[in-house]
Amino acid sequence: MRFQTYKKMNETIRQDFPILQRKVYNKSLVYLDNAATTQKPRCVVEKIEEEYYNVNANIHRGVHYLSQQATEAHEQARRRVQKFINAAKPEEIIFTRGTTEAINLVASGFASAFMSVGDEVIISTMEHHSNIVPWQLEAARKGITVKVIPLNEAGELNLEAYERLFSEKTRLVSVSHISNVLGSINPIDKIIRYAHLHEVPVMIDGAQAVAHQNVDVQAIDADFYAFSSHKIYGPTGIGVLYGKEVWLDKMPPYQGGGEMISSVSFEKTKFNELPFKFEAGTPDYIGSTALAEALNYVDNIGLTTIQTHEKDLLEYATKRMRTVDGLRIFGNSSEKSSVISFLVRNIHHYDMGLLLDQLGIAVRSGHHCAEPLHHSLGIEGTVRASFALYNTRSEVDTFIDGIEKVATMLS
Repeated sequence: MRFQTYKKMNETIRQDFPILQRKVYNKSLVYLDNAATTQKPRCVVEKIEEEYYNVNANIHRGVHYLSQQATEAHEQARRRVQKFINAAKPEEIIFTRGTTEAINLVASGFASAFMSVGDEVIISTMEHHSNIVPWQLEAARKGITVKVIPLNEAGELNLEAYERLFSEKTRLVSVSHISNVLGSINPIDKIIRYAHLHEVPVMIDGAQAVAHQNVDVQAIDADFYAFSSHKIYGPTGIGVLYGKEVWLDKMPPYQGGGEMISSVSFEKTKFNELPFKFEAGTPDYIGSTALAEALNYVDNIGLTTIQTHEKDLLEYATKRMRTVDGLRIFGNSSEKSSVISFLVRNIHHYDMGLLLDQLGIAVRSGHHCAEPLHHSLGIEGTVRASFALYNTRSEVDTFIDGIEKVATMLS
């Protein structure tokens, strides 16, 4: 779809997001912090209201009408997620609180079942803290070793170095699909294929990917794949872990409590079948139905259409930003998603972010929960702009004009 065609659609899409019409410091809001969280379309918020007012009852445990209705809606949402990422079975879809909990679940369960002292997990330099700290915790508990894939100057994973990290002790690879700082789209098909040659499973952090491109977990042959609802126009507090049945069956439960059990006595507990083995306690059954609504919304527009629009914004913004005196962009991969992290001369990232905010422009400043990555670049932090389906070229112009105003002010 060409830019002019999508521009007409975009005007309608923006009406679905009431927050985009508000003012900030008496300026029209330009929201460019989508890598942190996306705004929510009206239909998602209305779905939450509808469920609470009409179908609110604890699921799986009740024989009454409302409980049965809420249970069916929750399980329909599971099947909706299954279809969205093309998992083989709904039982392979585990609802979590988000990507962070999903990775912690895998780190805890996989290390417990399959790793011992001296075993190795491979991650990368560009990982979010959520895909670093859980493995460090397991290193402290189990004595495992964490190995790190380095980057090249363009902000891409060094695949030759990656292959050299493998040894007879390698038990798992855990990497991001797309960097939340650099925007680099990692060649996860190659990463997974090489790991599988060594019979090593792969965990993919897909938090930055599912809202921007089609993901088919069977086609890429991922063993685990995680993402968060709030980054794909859904509610906060709920996410997804996909796991191949063969691995989930062998892993122990992550938490104990209601729903994850089949039977309990004081002598022994028998765990429930998948997916309930990993869903202790009352799940966010309202959130799951709202997530399903968000996936419907994205599918109605089409991820290919969204990807084309966001690529246009990325290229347009990058071209304009390269004309700003003293501006450095971090992450110049040949395959890049709609994220631009940058610095301007010696202006502190916090100062740039704060003053852009005064102009009504919402960006992120700091290390973006990727402190080791910034250290590898020799910097403390960056300013990050990230685009979504509702952003426009006009907003990009406002954003870059804002950068120039701030740079002039602080010069």
